Amino acid sequence: MINFKKHKLLLLLVCYAGLSFGQDNKYFDSKFFVNESDTLNYRILMPKHFDASKQYPVVLFLHGAGERGNDNVAQLTHGGALFASKKSRRHFQSIVIFPQCPKNDYWANVQIDRSSKPIKIDFPLNSEPTKPMALVLKLMEDMVAKPYVNKNKIYVAGLSMGGMGTFEILHRKPELFAAAIAICGAGNPETAKAYAKSTPLWVFHGAQDKVVDAQQSVKMVSGILKYGGNPNFILYAKDNHNSWDTAFAEPELLTWLFSNTKK
Repeated sequence: MINFKKHKLLLLLVCYAGLSFGQDNKYFDSKFFVNESDTLNYRILMPKHFDASKQYPVVLFLHGAGERGNDNVAQLTHGGALFASKKSRRHFQSIVIFPQCPKNDYWANVQIDRSSKPIKIDFPLNSEPTKPMALVLKLMEDMVAKPYVNKNKIYVAGLSMGGMGTFEILHRKPELFAAAIAICGAGNPETAKAYAKSTPLWVFHGAQDKVVDAQQSVKMVSGILKYGGNPNFILYAKDNHNSWDTAFAEPELLTWLFSNTKK
């Protein structure tokens, strides 16, 4: 027998969640960045009561593979609500940028074999940045030049494919970021030499991740330690790939991020 009351409740909860997500989206302005013949879609959240005479921190957020495309909306699926919440906007006045990577491309220069799970990943050293990463670097260069940006409080965060992009952009631009968050990501541990000592990190992963093996984050943390860094690292025992849900619920996550200042 179908429990109609239960199904009605579930439907209402789903609709409410979708409404809440849509409400959060409205705070992000839709933009695009052009460099020569290439275009990067992105969303930007400006501080409430923005004042151009003041200076604000900037957060770059890199989404995962599931949010790739050209709709300039999907990249807000995970993380958008975190930064757009009333609490975050009240306590952490900042500029938050969510670029969108096109389909069939990646933030990091990575070779991926999806024939098995967890996926097999390889990050070649000394490789050129992908087109999306090159555009993000240009976008950040343009943003940091703004007079209302606090150049000592630039941050990067990302999940899954975006976690890979986080490690990569730290390697490519180690002098830029005051701190970073990498969730269920991966990278080449040897690249940590460029940023291990200068950039505080908080790394998260699910021990039961069936997509990106938790060993990938373990390797990156080991690389950071090898080159003199002191990263925070949380391995969630019961989490699968969506460890970002648990990470976003960490009560000190944003407090920690914004407490860091580039020396």
